[in-house]
Amino acid sequence: MPSDTTHSDGDHRAQALRRLLAQVRATMAESQNVQQRLDRIVEVIAVDMVAEVCSLYVRRAGDLLELFASQGLRSDAVHNTHLRIGEGLVGDIAAHARPLALSDAQSHPNFAYRPETGEERFHSLMGVPAIRNGRVVGVLVVQNQTQRHYTEEEIEIMETVAMVLAEMVVGGELVDRAELSPVDGLGTLPLRLEGLRLHGGLGMGKAIIHQAFYRVDEVVAENITEQHELLDAAYLAMHGELDTIMSTSELAEAGEHRDIMEAYRMIANDAGWFKKLHGAIDTGLTAQAAIERVQNDLKSRMSQIADPYLRERAHDIEDLGIRLMRHLHGDKNASGNNSLPDHIVLVARSLGPAQLFDYDVSRLRAVVLEEGTPNSHAAIIARALDIPVIAQVKGIMARLEHHDLIVVDGDAASIFLRPGEDVQQTFKEAIEERGKQVRAYDTFRDWPSRTKDDVDVTLSVNAGLLVDVRRAHETGAAGVGLFRTEVSFMVRPEFPNVDEQEFIYRKIFDTAKDQPVVFRTLDVGGDKILPYWEPEFEENPAMGWRSIRISLDHPAMLREQLRALVRAAAGRELRVMFPMISNVHEFKAARALLEIELERHCSRSGKPPAKLVVGAMLEVPALGFQLEPLLECCDFISIGSNDLMQFLFARDRGNPHLVERYDTLSPSVLSYLRMIVQGCEKKGKPLSLCGEMAGYPIEAMALIGIGFRHLSMVSSSIGPVKAMVLSLDINSLENYLLPMLSAGDLSLRSKLRCFALDHGFAI
Repeated sequence: MPSDTTHSDGDHRAQALRRLLAQVRATMAESQNVQQRLDRIVEVIAVDMVAEVCSLYVRRAGDLLELFASQGLRSDAVHNTHLRIGEGLVGDIAAHARPLALSDAQSHPNFAYRPETGEERFHSLMGVPAIRNGRVVGVLVVQNQTQRHYTEEEIEIMETVAMVLAEMVVGGELVDRAELSPVDGLGTLPLRLEGLRLHGGLGMGKAIIHQAFYRVDEVVAENITEQHELLDAAYLAMHGELDTIMSTSELAEAGEHRDIMEAYRMIANDAGWFKKLHGAIDTGLTAQAAIERVQNDLKSRMSQIADPYLRERAHDIEDLGIRLMRHLHGDKNASGNNSLPDHIVLVARSLGPAQLFDYDVSRLRAVVLEEGTPNSHAAIIARALDIPVIAQVKGIMARLEHHDLIVVDGDAASIFLRPGEDVQQTFKEAIEERGKQVRAYDTFRDWPSRTKDDVDVTLSVNAGLLVDVRRAHETGAAGVGLFRTEVSFMVRPEFPNVDEQEFIYRKIFDTAKDQPVVFRTLDVGGDKILPYWEPEFEENPAMGWRSIRISLDHPAMLREQLRALVRAAAGRELRVMFPMISNVHEFKAARALLEIELERHCSRSGKPPAKLVVGAMLEVPALGFQLEPLLECCDFISIGSNDLMQFLFARDRGNPHLVERYDTLSPSVLSYLRMIVQGCEKKGKPLSLCGEMAGYPIEAMALIGIGFRHLSMVSSSIGPVKAMVLSLDINSLENYLLPMLSAGDLSLRSKLRCFALDHGFAI
């Protein structure tokens, strides 16, 4: 229970804030010109904050901060002093969108002296960003001659005042509104932009800009009790809305996308977040201003988070704040679904997981984000809905208007704004052709995947979501050649226990029906971060502490996963493979843990799997030279082509400078893979390849030519690769390809393409 003294201090702070805000508001409403009002406002703030200096810097075009008003600095410095974003202490505050309080500012390494201001006399400094709609539009600063220690309460008061002053900036009185957005002056010209592919496909429609912010109508509360009641009512309305979303057909069945929404709803129930909102109201703010205040603080903290998953959790909280604000405004239909075009492309800075459902998903043709990562909750849900998604398209929000035509090529991670008639027609034809191809693939979906010379080639899907397993049936795939179990771990707020994991795996078995599923054990680390693990800095994370290395260092974690798999299999065939095996010892250690769990299960009268098949993923090149002893103790090999290629070439696959430097169809790669094929054939052990290489017809053709008979790929690749298989004559392909493996060519791609076209292979 708080003490009376605490209540007294809180009341005093609220009264002081209300008094200062009232003075600032009154000055803003005066009939004087804008400069006179600004001069008066900084004077009022300086007096109230007991500071010798109060200055307001405003953001101008070109990311410059201009001194617009000052009490205490030289008058001729106003409008003549400029700092770039990131330059000096003021620039640092703007760059990081966070307050800064220093008792000895001049000793700070970022201090930038401007002789025209006369500020050398002032030792201490406290500055806060003025934020509106998530963008820093200015910086408010106070300075003192003495080495003063500014309190948290003083910083909070300044932040609230800065929020009010931001209204003047965005209102267009100080600078032209066009300066506040990073518009590149392209106007209505066509524009091509690139980003990061999160989900492939083609989409074309009218751009709908996701409005993530609402104007704060009133900042200072006249009746605090009433504001608490308004916030509570909005909170209840928001939860009712989330319950409605959870009942939609898209989320009716269990799966990772439903898990995401459940986790999101758990955040909405977080008492700590809601308590902060009520605490902001206690300082004298309205419910609307309290939300903006807490969200601004969140953005400031979020900008310092390096871990991509934790940043996504922060986006979830930001989304909840927007939803609360919407209900406070009485807006029950944020997206305006009734007025939306039939074909829309949603454009946003970022999206919380529930925000996709604010729109009619039947009209959604694509999603384009300025931010976003492959692990973002919105991206995972969009993939489950099979909607193309491109992320990290810098500056797109400022480059378009509502209902601008936009074309999205998810496969190439490219977008076209306001495309000309020729581009529109090309994409219309591509979308139509894609539709025809899909329909054509449907005609032979149930045919055996067999070449013209009667060689069977098994085609399976790679999966990480339950919906991917369903698509194995829809595409005619032979099963799941790779199930990435880590996805279920990444969308949860805490490590799932054995019962939770068993439920997930049992659901996968049930969905797959009689088709085989190969479960890859937990493959995290590197670029895949779990939200409940503290990430460690590594110079080379792709080659660092990840995958089976983590699992063997935490055997209890691996044993829990294996226990859940054994229990879920119960009378069905269980196929397990261990990722990133570097040597035979690692595989034997992992398999020993599986044997322990199987024995434990049977000793407790549990029903064992009908059959147990255990394999190793070959992603580390060194394992290829230990093939003979490895095949003595494992049942199959699966090559992970994505990691293997980057290790073979010592190429960071995320480095744009190296994207086209090395080709997977080089003789060196194919010779290495051919060596693995021959080793497995000699021992009579099954071999498969999963990864991007398997999903392209020409690459798949080359793999078949060197002896692969089992490929696993994304579900959208099954149709094109199967069409190639049906058109293929392996005997002629082998006679052409195998002699070229000893050539010194950089790549065999062009030769293979010409050969395929000459022989009528569907590549």
